[in-house]
Amino acid sequence: MGGIAAIARAAGHRVTGSDRNVYPPMSTQLAALGIELTEGYEASQLDAAPDIVVVGNVCTRGMPVIEALLERGIPYTSGPEWLAHAVLADRWVLAVAGTHGKTTTAAMLAWILEDAGLSPGFLIGGIPGNFQVSARLGELPFFVIEADEYDTAFFDKRAKFVHYRPRTVVLNNLEYDHADIYPDLAAIEWQFHQLLRIVPGSGRVLVRAGEASLERVLQKGCWSVVERFAPSGAAARAGGGAAWSAQLPPEGDGSEFTVHLADVPVGAVRWPLIGMHNVDNALAAIGAARHAGVTPERACAALANFAGVRRRMELRGVAAGVRVYDDFAHHPTAIATTIEGLRRRVGRERIVAVLEPRSHTMRAGVHRHTLADSLRGADSVWLYAGAELGWDAAAALSALGARVHVAHDLDALLSGLGGELHAGDHALLMSNGGFGGLHERLLGALAARGANA
Repeated sequence: MGGIAAIARAAGHRVTGSDRNVYPPMSTQLAALGIELTEGYEASQLDAAPDIVVVGNVCTRGMPVIEALLERGIPYTSGPEWLAHAVLADRWVLAVAGTHGKTTTAAMLAWILEDAGLSPGFLIGGIPGNFQVSARLGELPFFVIEADEYDTAFFDKRAKFVHYRPRTVVLNNLEYDHADIYPDLAAIEWQFHQLLRIVPGSGRVLVRAGEASLERVLQKGCWSVVERFAPSGAAARAGGGAAWSAQLPPEGDGSEFTVHLADVPVGAVRWPLIGMHNVDNALAAIGAARHAGVTPERACAALANFAGVRRRMELRGVAAGVRVYDDFAHHPTAIATTIEGLRRRVGRERIVAVLEPRSHTMRAGVHRHTLADSLRGADSVWLYAGAELGWDAAAALSALGARVHVAHDLDALLSGLGGELHAGDHALLMSNGGFGGLHERLLGALAARGANA
């Protein structure tokens, strides 16, 4: 919603908004754009008599501002619907969908197009380092969008992405998530099928090879050209004949690889990122950019200067010899992938994983049976079990033995971490929220400890 506000401002509108507990980097982006933000959802938000209200999916019936909106008869719409009519109607939309990797892949794709001189518009659920904003209007025709399957608004329960009418689609992966709105994986697959139904025949669908859920989506019907991608040529062929694959050096960490199209090398990537998940993301972005007219060789060269995304393995600081990272991982697959990527970088140095199970799906305990396995690559694990957690965290992680620590308040978590971390350690903080400012609090405590040593 913050990105939509930025685009509306760039389009010449006066924009105000309301939310709760806004935290950086979005709060600082809105402030820098001069967009007035009011805390809370009171009816007084509407006293400025807006011409139209764009309603985010956090809003529900019963909120004073929503009840007043309906009573007063003020025109309203959803964010995706506003985008579709006001911005995307005359654009070549490149949509990046999937359970994991949407933000990073969309950021890569936007940067490749930018480096090629195409000045794309974009709306991304994070802040790419190459742009320092999460959204911009850009120039015609290209627009890159992170295509989320979450529902649109309280009055529109379709997935957001069906509003975008893309010509190029990336399907990174598909697992069960969003337990608050989808009863099972099949329900999400049906939404992805609706997305494919609106891609034109001349469109392009980039699909990660070897994903049974995505293959089921394709089997329901696809009327566009399909290209598969996978980091290993053999794995790609096993997954259904992928067009795109990557070859890494022996024991490679993903920081360099050769890109192949139909088994023919077409470029090489050498960049600061690591992890096989980022190799996947890169292949998807390179393939999507090719559909927009950027050669693979040019795309690979652009990725050498890709600056990553805020809150995706972002190093927040170093204090007392401890490196503190911020990462958005909040699903077992993403957690395991994030830890594995860091392990490839740091070798045998200690990784202390710190997790806030904050998403509705996590709080409800949907993934509690697979959580221990996802954290197994860390040397020590701290889990913040806040009051809203609906399951026994200690029992769920008992398979990890003595390396697990559960804290029920942030002060106890900060104190425990401060006592355990030592020079050379890597503290990996994972949450899809602000984690109560734990990153800065931890760095401050470590710095104070170092000063008093």
